[in-house]
Amino acid sequence: MNKLENILAALTPKRWPVRWRLAAVSATLTLIILVVFAVVVGRLTSNRLQDDFNDELRDTGDRLALELQFTGSAHVSPNPGQMAAGATAVRVVDQNGNELPGGATLGAPNFGPPRNVNGFSNVGSLRVFTTTVPTSVPVQAYLQYARSTDSLDATTNRLWLFLGGGVLGGTLLAALAGIAIAGRAMRPVSVLTAKAREIASTRDPSLRIPEPETDDEVGELARTLEQMLRELDAARSETEQMMQVQREFVADASHELRTPLTSILANLELLEDRLEPTGRRADEGEMIESALRSSRRMSRLVSDLLLLARADAGRTGARRECDLTAVAAAALSEVRPVANGHRLTLANGGPVPVEGNPDELHRLAINLLDNGLRHTPAGTEIRVAVERRNGDAVLEVSDDGPGIPPGMEAQVFSRFVRGSGPADAGGSSGTGLGLAIVKAVARSHGGDVHAGSSPAGGARFTVRLPLPD
Repeated sequence: MNKLENILAALTPKRWPVRWRLAAVSATLTLIILVVFAVVVGRLTSNRLQDDFNDELRDTGDRLALELQFTGSAHVSPNPGQMAAGATAVRVVDQNGNELPGGATLGAPNFGPPRNVNGFSNVGSLRVFTTTVPTSVPVQAYLQYARSTDSLDATTNRLWLFLGGGVLGGTLLAALAGIAIAGRAMRPVSVLTAKAREIASTRDPSLRIPEPETDDEVGELARTLEQMLRELDAARSETEQMMQVQREFVADASHELRTPLTSILANLELLEDRLEPTGRRADEGEMIESALRSSRRMSRLVSDLLLLARADAGRTGARRECDLTAVAAAALSEVRPVANGHRLTLANGGPVPVEGNPDELHRLAINLLDNGLRHTPAGTEIRVAVERRNGDAVLEVSDDGPGIPPGMEAQVFSRFVRGSGPADAGGSSGTGLGLAIVKAVARSHGGDVHAGSSPAGGARFTVRLPLPD
């Protein structure tokens, strides 16, 4: 049923290409014109043939009637068959239709009593002309002269067949000519379509639209599209420049904020050490601890923003060949003291060299481990594996916790997306930039990261980085 619906939909004129529709319109108009022309010409010609046939029949019948003579015994002389050579049938009858002696050709059929005198009647395939015969004797005589209409009908049929063939042939030629002309007229549009499709696939508005040679509507369309692309290219360049300026501003501002934040943290920690627990009031201690927590959180946020801003602005750190396995082992050792009952394991498959910035890769591994610690309960195992796989260096961090909610695999890498987990119960939620930093670092190193489910049903994050040449 679906195939039939698809076939019927494809046959709908609205689904046809423009050149086919133009050819169809041209052929339809030509068909209508030719049909009207053929009907008019055919009718006029057939009527003319009928009139000529009838005139010839009348002239011959009148001539025969004038040449006939009657004797005293009402005998017709000469024989009508001898006078009308080539005639189908001739009869001389009285008013009752009785044949007069010698007044018929051999084998002439009975045409019945004379009717429609000086007119025509049809008897089978014969057309009969009836006229009065002038006589010098008291006998009323009528001449019935008949000829077969087979030749006339054959000529008329050939005429209509010729006209019908002309109509079909003219329509076919009009359709072929319409397709050829429409294809030629639509060729510049096809060129514009191909170029527009190339621009859409490459997403490069700097490509130029070919300008047709003719100065018509298609040429005007090409010039308009070219102008639109130039304006879009200029707008994109302006937007990219503005975004680049904003990225550089955020990177510079984040960098400048680190110094005062570091100073604030140092002063607060010094103040906390100088105030002896026994010599300070409880409210002073709470104020200092609150300020330290806020300052540390702001420091982490500024550091995260600085890393993302540098990645957006294309400011990458110094690259050198480093061992991804060693980077993962160092990150695992750093978070082990704060694992809070989690079991951390590393599947060491040997050195896996990559070309990158060790500090940024270390931050990537730390964020993945910190994400697992925050979103899995105590006692959960977090496994880290580093290996070569299909020509890439692969860092995989998986756990057997609750896993990622369905449909959130791509969204977890968006900025400021926070999840809930056991580590967030005390209000120590992260900044929502950890996994965004992981994705930014992976892409800045020519790789990518994907989220999925581990064999145990938990979360699994797979980072792929290119191996050095």
